[in-house]
Amino acid sequence: MVRGTICRLLVRDVRFPTSLGGHGSDAMHTDPDYSAAYVVLETDAEDGLKGYGLTFTLGKGTEVVVCAVNALAHHVLNKDLRDIVGDFRGFYRQLTSDGQLRWIGPEKGVVHLATAALLNAVWDLWAKQEGKPLWKLLVDMDPRELLSCIDFRYITDVLTEEEAYEILQKGQVGKKERGQMLMHGYPAYTTSCAWLGYSDDTLKQLCTEALKDGWTRFKVKVGADLQDDIRRCRLIRNMIGPEKTLMMDANQRWDVPEAVEWMSKLAEFKPLWIEEPTSPDDILGHAAISEALVPLGIGIATGEQCHNRVIFKQLLQAKALQFLQIDSCRLGSVNENLSVLLMAKKFEIPVCPHAGGVGLCELVQHLIMFDFISISASLENRMCEYVNHLHEHFRYPVVIKKASYMPPKDAGYSTEMKEESVKKHQYPHGEVWKKLLAAQEN
Repeated sequence: MVRGTICRLLVRDVRFPTSLGGHGSDAMHTDPDYSAAYVVLETDAEDGLKGYGLTFTLGKGTEVVVCAVNALAHHVLNKDLRDIVGDFRGFYRQLTSDGQLRWIGPEKGVVHLATAALLNAVWDLWAKQEGKPLWKLLVDMDPRELLSCIDFRYITDVLTEEEAYEILQKGQVGKKERGQMLMHGYPAYTTSCAWLGYSDDTLKQLCTEALKDGWTRFKVKVGADLQDDIRRCRLIRNMIGPEKTLMMDANQRWDVPEAVEWMSKLAEFKPLWIEEPTSPDDILGHAAISEALVPLGIGIATGEQCHNRVIFKQLLQAKALQFLQIDSCRLGSVNENLSVLLMAKKFEIPVCPHAGGVGLCELVQHLIMFDFISISASLENRMCEYVNHLHEHFRYPVVIKKASYMPPKDAGYSTEMKEESVKKHQYPHGEVWKKLLAAQEN
């Protein structure tokens, strides 16, 4: 039963100094501090439930997103939750069509990240009030109700609401059986072993541990130095053996011809895909790289920095990717991700979400489980990224067993952080940052 008027909104700048250990380092982001703009919504309902939402950022950018959340707050405050979810498409469009703020978007960048944080909190609150984990809330929805959450503007040339309805109707067949299959988990791959800033010794140690834990799919960061990439990829391929799956990620480092040339030289290591080989906005560039590399057995994966459903639409139209990577915070929350999952199904492109960061694993697991049960009905060529950082700061952290995500059982979107962790890592006055900033001054 949806109830309550949103009477309070709090947003905080939470940062973790991951750069100190080289965690998250890649060819373009050499010193990332995993961070989040963290939103809490309170209502006047007697249940006392709160909605928690976040958007993932890196360090300094967080304060800009916090400003954007505050600028959008008036769209949410004093709104009845029943009215929001009763016309979720309208509410989504209201947020993304703010006559002044859309000028610095529209539906992209900082404003869209802030939109995601707010909407993630709304979805968390709704799922909690229904007493269901977010994936189950979505699975149990009537197809028409689900579609009423999606803004189809700008994508009807590829996916109409009626086509989306047909996809969801087909997805009703075998849904219960797929739900039972999920009890064994959703396949995952690890990115935790091979950050670019890690030493060879660290890389070997982490690979050895991951193999012992049953991991069979590994991703390595590449793109800064070709000879070093060849050396590191050889080291990892020798460690994991020829039968395990290897992926590569350039994090937007290359020009188009450079990507083709570089990957032609890494093809001997049999990567399943190269992720973000060039600018995330270059749709035709991705298509050209795809055309050149697919004959070598290398697919293109991208999406973690795709601004919105329109970019995804064009990537699919241009046959520019073989693996589509949604992100739970880059797009406009669940609402927009639903539209991308449906487009991916129409084009029969597997979805392999981006995760890691602060809370991305916690969030995106819900979307990928819903996708399997209600839309894709397939695990072929599908897996969800896993990064073993910062889960201990969440009240309902992901559960990984046998290299698979186990379905969350707690009500909500798994977005709630431990208050003690938030206080300690709030920037700049949290205990962790007070010490680090004082040390820098000395």
